[in-house]
Amino acid sequence: MRFVGSIEAKADSKGRVFLPAAFRKLLQAAGEEGLILRKDIFQPCLVLYPESVWNEQLNLLRARLNRWNPQHQQLFRQFVSDVEPLTLDANGRLLVPRRYLRMAGIEQDVKFIGMDDTIELWNNAGTERPFVEAEEFARQLGDIMGSPDAAGAQS
Repeated sequence: MRFVGSIEAKADSKGRVFLPAAFRKLLQAAGEEGLILRKDIFQPCLVLYPESVWNEQLNLLRARLNRWNPQHQQLFRQFVSDVEPLTLDANGRLLVPRRYLRMAGIEQDVKFIGMDDTIELWNNAGTERPFVEAEEFARQLGDIMGSPDAAGAQS
């Protein structure tokens, strides 16, 4: 399942927003019914994880953490404590709790951005400028794709 593209939408007064049809079709084709919503750890946006992707991420994180290390337990607790399981209603809408909308600065205008195996929800105004300026984007992508490590990853 690969979510790509960006699609604008509007949240209603209750915080309901239609999940874009292209993303809904991918979820349905993959047999995904549940979604997990979490505030992104780096950016002022929300992240929707299909349940299977969320479970993979949890397994990966848990495998790297020691249950008997107090700092690791706090880190895991922080990661899993502030999530919201969501399901689409019969009309294909998500009810995003108000506290999450506030976390991302979303009032009404939402932009969905497909991020491969997850979907980000942004305040549409926050996406008017590029995330990385064009020259810097080209330089960084060239560095990454031209590096010896990237060559091995391409196969």
